[in-house]
Parts: sequence; C-alpha cells; structure tokens
Amino acid sequence: MTGKDTRGLIVETADRLFYEAGFDHTSFADIAGQLGISRGNFYYHFKSKDEILDAVIALRLERTAAMLAAWAQGSDEPAGRIRSFIDMLVANRTKIMAHGCPVGTLCNELAKLDHGARSRAGAIFTLFRDWLGREFARFGRSADADALAMELLVRSQGVATLASAFRDEAFIRREVAQMHAWLEAQRPSPQPG
Repeated sequence: MTGKDTRGLIVETADRLFYEAGFDHTSFADIAGQLGISRGNFYYHFKSKDEILDAVIALRLERTAAMLAAWAQGSDEPAGRIRSFIDMLVANRTKIMAHGCPVGTLCNELAKLDHGARSRAGAIFTLFRDWLGREFARFGRSADADALAMELLVRSQGVATLASAFRDEAFIRREVAQMHAWLEAQRPSPQPG
C-alpha cells in the first residue's frame, strides 16, 4: 500500500468514525486500530486530530460537490434536481436513523466544542444552500430562491434529527412526500400570455 493509499484510508476511516462516534469521541488509536496500522505510520500522515478533521471536511466538501454535479446532470428540470436533494433522506435513511445527518451532526458537535473548524464544516451546508438557491431561481422563484433553499435545508435537518431520535422510517417517508408536495406548491403560476 502506498503512502497516498494509507492517507486516503485514514481519512475515510476518520470520516466514518467522526460520523458514527463523533469527532470528540474518536481518538488516533480508534482510527489506527480500525486500519491495523502503527502509530508511527499514522503520525507520518497526520500530526494532530485537527489535521485529520481538516482532511475529513475537505473530503466531504469534495463528495458533496460531486453529488451536486451528478444531480445537475440527472434531471433536465430544476424540480427534478431539487427532488434529488429531498430524496437523499430516503436514500440514506438507515444511516440517518442511526446517526443523524453527517453534516448536521459534525457542525453541531464542533459548535459545542467551539472548535475553529466549525465554519469550514458549515461550508458544506453553504454548498447545498447555494446549489438549491440556483435551482429555485431556475424553477422560476428568483426573488425568494435563497429563502426557499433555507426552508428546504431546515426541513431536511429537522427530519434527520427526529428520524435519529425516533428511528422511524415511516416518518422519513411521510416527510419526504410532504416536501415533494411543498415543492410543487412553490411552482410559479404560468403568466398570462
């Protein structure tokens, strides 16, 4: 295994453990133990837990950008692209019920710790907000595109939080159906010609 491969595996493992156990409750030893690597090999790649956190946030930003690009290619119309965001709750329901939203839980934990990386982690939400805002503008709602983007982010975070608390898949599916109906209600009326 090359050094680049080892570094990538450390970041992947840290990402999963930060999500499942939390950043504060995950140690170097936890990550190294999961990978079966020595501390020396581990410290060769990362000198501090904050360096790992920065790499995890960078990975999540990269993956989020790639997912948004795929959604943009996946539908010819903005409503279909916005539905991709909404449907993420159903697609990831098992993980969400077990651990909540990976972005929301990390941002919340870093805020509680008053950690310096809080704003960098929040940049993932900014990617979603900006993307949704652009899609709502294309949907014909330019004047309130950002407000609609924020409303959808708030609703999705609420669903993720309660789904984690109650571990109720039927609740997720009901809320997703309601978000789909809400989206259709936002469709601008055709202007008389």
